[in-house]
Amino acid sequence: MGITSEVAEAGITVVTIDRPPVNALGARGWHDLADALLAAGRDPATHVVVLRASGRGFCAGVDIKEVDAGGAEALIGVNRGCHAAFGAVYDCAVPVIAAVHGFCLGGGIGLAGNADVLLAAEDTRFGLPEVDRGVLGAATHLARLVPQHLMRTLFYTARTVDAAELHRHGSVYQVTSPDRLEAAALELAREIAAKDPRVIRRAKEALNGIDGQDVHRSYRFEQGFTFELNLGNGTSV
Repeated sequence: MGITSEVAEAGITVVTIDRPPVNALGARGWHDLADALLAAGRDPATHVVVLRASGRGFCAGVDIKEVDAGGAEALIGVNRGCHAAFGAVYDCAVPVIAAVHGFCLGGGIGLAGNADVLLAAEDTRFGLPEVDRGVLGAATHLARLVPQHLMRTLFYTARTVDAAELHRHGSVYQVTSPDRLEAAALELAREIAAKDPRVIRRAKEALNGIDGQDVHRSYRFEQGFTFELNLGNGTSV
């Protein structure tokens, strides 16, 4: 259990999150995920990565129990881990296809929002419960999935939306039945893997280079407010 990486077939590496019961990750788990994604991208035999999860849902975000037990140092640790993992999806040298099912919450949004292509099972719910938990973050990535005003509404209310809604906005490429999700992701991965890998790698670099938002800096800015809310003296102005 944890983070695993395997070559599913020629050119395709599958990275799996497997941390029952809800795939919530602690600091080590986020860093392990980042390492697996970057290592896959460095391997010249990898042309595309599929990021998936086992169990009930894709990812419920941060392991809150770890943060509660570890205090300030644990909070800093998971924030650094999230920044590393979200950044690794974006910086992976090859395209990353996220195959999402069940729920995609909190840190799950950070992963999905930075993916190159997003496929989702029809049962998936997407959202950021951060405001209800007294933290902030991943609005950077939710803004890559839905229009600005909807993002703000979802962020302030902590409501969720389904895969069909994101498909209407064009951020989810394909909605499938849960039992077809992995097959659909591999079908798309094969199509990309069949291209000239030199071109695909340069295409990933080029697309990141023309992106209108610096996702690393934007998310780091958000994290500063989580530190303020959780490490301050409780006063507000």
